[in-house]
Amino acid sequence: MKFLANENFPLLSVKYLGEKGYDIGSISELAPGIADQQVLELAAKEQRIILTFDRDYGELVYRLRDIPSLGVIYLRFVPNNPEEPGKYVEALIQSEEIALQNKFTVVERSKVRQRPLPNQSI
Repeated sequence: MKFLANENFPLLSVKYLGEKGYDIGSISELAPGIADQQVLELAAKEQRIILTFDRDYGELVYRLRDIPSLGVIYLRFVPNNPEEPGKYVEALIQSEEIALQNKFTVVERSKVRQRPLPNQSI
């Protein structure tokens, strides 16, 4: 499983996940300032799940039907420190009850909700 961290996903969390052996790219390092649509296109091209704090991805995926090839993890909380989002994502990856591919995953501190992605490609 490969990931693409949106610009608002902390670099310390990107580093944390990379050190844990996960394949993760960062928009902040690869292409700072690109539009959300371009992030979706890059994620689809590289077969990556997007990690973001940006609620706009829900609108892009469901209303506009622009979808990433693998999925989106939308973290909907204010982190206590820059590594916390990485630790939440790691827990999701390791969970046997949660499948991240082909899902829009909303992560709050107390719960995780998921919806299947529409059956359409970019």
